Amino acid sequence: MRTTLTLEKDVAESIKRLLKRRGTSMKALINEALRLGLSQIERPGPKKAFCTKVVSLKPRASNVDDVAEVLALAEGDDFR
Repeated sequence: MRTTLTLEKDVAESIKRLLKRRGTSMKALINEALRLGLSQIERPGPKKAFCTKVVSLKPRASNVDDVAEVLALAEGDDFR
C-alpha cells in the first residue's frame, strides 16, 4: 500500500539517525517501527488492583452473631 505521511520534526530526525546507523531502507525501518508500536498499542495494559475500604469497628461489638448490630456499629449508628 502506498501512502503519504507527514512526520513531525523530532520523528523525522530519529528516522534519519536510525537510517544512518542501520544502513537499511526507509520503507523497512518505518514498517519495523510501526509493527513494534502497533503491537504495544494493541496489547492490553496492566489491570488496576482492587482495593477494599478499611472500616474501623470501634467500639467493638461484644456479640458478632447479630450482623445488623455489627453493621450499625461500623457505620457509627447507635443500635440500641
